[in-house]
Amino acid sequence: MQPENQTNELGLAIGFDVKDWDCAQTPNDNVLQGKYCCCEPLNLERHSDQLFNAYKQDLENRVWVYLPYGPFDNIGSYRDWMNTTCFNGDPKFYAVVDNVTKQAIGVASYLRIKPIQGSIEVGHINYSPQCQSTIAATEAMYLMMKNAFDMGYRRYEWKCNALNKESCNAAKRLGFTYEGTFRQMLVVKGRNRDSAWYSLLDREWPVIEKAFQQWLCADNFDDQAQQKIALSALTRDALAALQ
Repeated sequence: MQPENQTNELGLAIGFDVKDWDCAQTPNDNVLQGKYCCCEPLNLERHSDQLFNAYKQDLENRVWVYLPYGPFDNIGSYRDWMNTTCFNGDPKFYAVVDNVTKQAIGVASYLRIKPIQGSIEVGHINYSPQCQSTIAATEAMYLMMKNAFDMGYRRYEWKCNALNKESCNAAKRLGFTYEGTFRQMLVVKGRNRDSAWYSLLDREWPVIEKAFQQWLCADNFDDQAQQKIALSALTRDALAALQ
C-alpha cells in the first residue's frame, strides 16, 4: 500500500515520513551464495578466461547487441575492457558462477550506487548461452536483489534499451514496475537509445522475496528442471495483493 503523503502548514503536499532510516551500506566483497549459483565479486585472473570462453559460445554475438561495449575479438581486449570498467567501485561487478561446474557463466553489476539517497541499480547483465534461461540466471538476480535490500536500499532500479524486449520482459517477470521511457537518453554505438525505467521498492520486497522463494523451491521443478509455476505469475500476484 502506498504510504499517505503529508501536507505542511501551507497545505502543500510534502511527502510521507521516512522513519528509522539513515542511509544504506556500500556493497562489499562478500560472495552472494545461492543453491544453484553464487555471485562473486569479479576477479580478472579468476574469471576473465572463463567468461570470454563462455561468451564465445554465442556465435551470433547476440549478447552484445544492446550493451555499449563488445564483442571482443580476443582475451586481451576483453581484459583491457574489464580493467577499464569493472574495478572502480561503481559499477560493482559480480561474476555469476555455476555451483556445479564452478565456472563463471555471466556477469551483472550494481551501479549508480547512492547510499545516502537509498537507491541502487542493477545492470551490465550479460549472460552467456550456458546461463540464459536457467534457474541459476534467475537466482543470481534474486541474490543481488536480496543483498541490496539487506544493505538498506529503498529503491532498486532496472534500466534497459526500450527496444530490448527480452530485458523489458525480464524486468516485469522479476517483479519490477515500469515507470516510463526516457526518450533519446543516450547514443550507444552510434545509435539512439530510448531507456525504459523499472523499479522495485523496499515496501514491495517482502512479497516479491516470498515469490522468489516459492519459485526457487525444488518442488517447483520437475525432473527436467522445468518450472511448474511461472515466476511472472507469482510476482504479478504478489504486487497485485499490495494494491
